[in-house]
Amino acid sequence: MIRNVAIIGLGLLGGSIGLALRERAPGIATTGFDANPNVRDVAGERGLVGTVCDTPADAVREADLVILCVPVGAMGEAAAAIAEALPEGAIVSDVGSSKQSVSEMLAEALPGRAIIPAHPVAGTEQSGPEAGFASLFTNRWCILTPPKDADQDAIEAVSGFWAALGARVEIMDAEHHDLVLAVTSHIPHLIAYTIVGTASDLEDVTRSEVIKYSAGGFRDFTRIAASDPVMWRDVFLNNKSAVLEMLGRFTEDLTALQRAIRSGDGDTLHDLFTRTRAIRRQVIEEGQDDERPDFGRDH
Repeated sequence: MIRNVAIIGLGLLGGSIGLALRERAPGIATTGFDANPNVRDVAGERGLVGTVCDTPADAVREADLVILCVPVGAMGEAAAAIAEALPEGAIVSDVGSSKQSVSEMLAEALPGRAIIPAHPVAGTEQSGPEAGFASLFTNRWCILTPPKDADQDAIEAVSGFWAALGARVEIMDAEHHDLVLAVTSHIPHLIAYTIVGTASDLEDVTRSEVIKYSAGGFRDFTRIAASDPVMWRDVFLNNKSAVLEMLGRFTEDLTALQRAIRSGDGDTLHDLFTRTRAIRRQVIEEGQDDERPDFGRDH
């Protein structure tokens, strides 16, 4: 059983885990650490964890489960910082969006330890300790990518942990995870950053008009493009192979659309838009978004 959880990194995801545990599993003791002392102060004020520690080693000394909630590029460093203080038998997991690179970093820093990488597919464009909330993981998927030789009890423990926070758990191969998330998350973020960046590069008068008259499409791209730049920089650098593979496919599809528009091929455009509209309905049926107009925004 998991009785003590240590959270390393107390931003949106780490803070939300702590708040969800306080609400859904109050019997589990929580400790936490963040490298930023200002974040530690806010975490203490908000009660994101039961005890905010001054060092990562102090945070993990009694832990049954350690969750690394740092950018994927910092996973190896974070794991190394807890290696000597990590109790025998403790499980180490994470929340990173890239799983092959994270698995390799954790295995190198923590040889012989029980490592069960995880990716809760949940988040917002907000970041920092003020952004966390207890219901972030409710009815969202959490994908586990355990290594082939992982202990089954450890897999079940981490699976049960995320289920207790309200998540729906799936187990997947790390390589397959990275390809899937490249399509569903990483490429959409890259497109959003690019479109918003293009708007910011326009001449001043045009850029001001783009911002002033933002329609729903551009406005929603700006929401995605407001996500944590450090986190997403590391995601693209650490999931380079899958992102480039999917980006190549996207580029080919975009070129086909250019040809259809140039040649006046309305049938091709209509067929594509019909298929993509059906995908939207399936996302809603899966419970992964709100079917109300304008994403259920309260105006």
